[in-house]
Amino acid sequence: MARKALKAVDDMSEDLMSDAPSNPVPFPDDEINQKIAEAAYYRAEKRGFVPGYEVEDWLEAEKEIRAGSL
Repeated sequence: MARKALKAVDDMSEDLMSDAPSNPVPFPDDEINQKIAEAAYYRAEKRGFVPGYEVEDWLEAEKEIRAGSL
């Protein structure tokens, strides 16, 4: 009896997984990167495009975007 119940659960799981999207990420990577690039640009613009902060701008923008999209 227990084997039949486990088999039924396995069968239901397989059915559910076959309908699941193959990519459960809310946004594709290229869309996230575009949003991060835009946010980093606006950070640089606020600073007057002073060079030397590009990586900091990107990382802060990435943290901001990923926190809002996940």
